[in-house]
Amino acid sequence: MENQIEINGVVYIRQEKPSSVVLIRTYSAGIHFGELVSRDGREVTLKNARRLWSWSGACSLSQVAVDGVDLDGSRISVTVPSITLTEAIEIIPMSERASYKMMGAAPWKK
Repeated sequence: MENQIEINGVVYIRQEKPSSVVLIRTYSAGIHFGELVSRDGREVTLKNARRLWSWSGACSLSQVAVDGVDLDGSRISVTVPSITLTEAIEIIPMSERASYKMMGAAPWKK
C-alpha cells in the first residue's frame, strides 16, 4: 500500500496530521467550534462544526477552549459538515482535551 512502509519487520502506516480544532466567537452568529479549514480576514470556514448555544463549568471562552465545558449544563448543537462564518472576531485554538470532550458530546435536542 502507498500509505505504509515496512522497516525491519515493523509496518508503519502514514497518518495525516489532525486538523486544528478552534473555538470561534462571531459578531452576531454566536459561538462555534470545529476543524479550521480556512481564514480570510473575518471569514472563517470550519468543517465538522458545532454551535455552543450555552455552557456551564467555565467562566470565559478562554477557559472553554482550554478545559471544555460541563456537558450536563451545556447546550451543544448537532455537527454540520461545513460552515462559513463571515464575522469572526475571536479565534481560540482548543486543547486536545477540550476538543475531544466537546466534539464527542451528545447533541442537545429539545
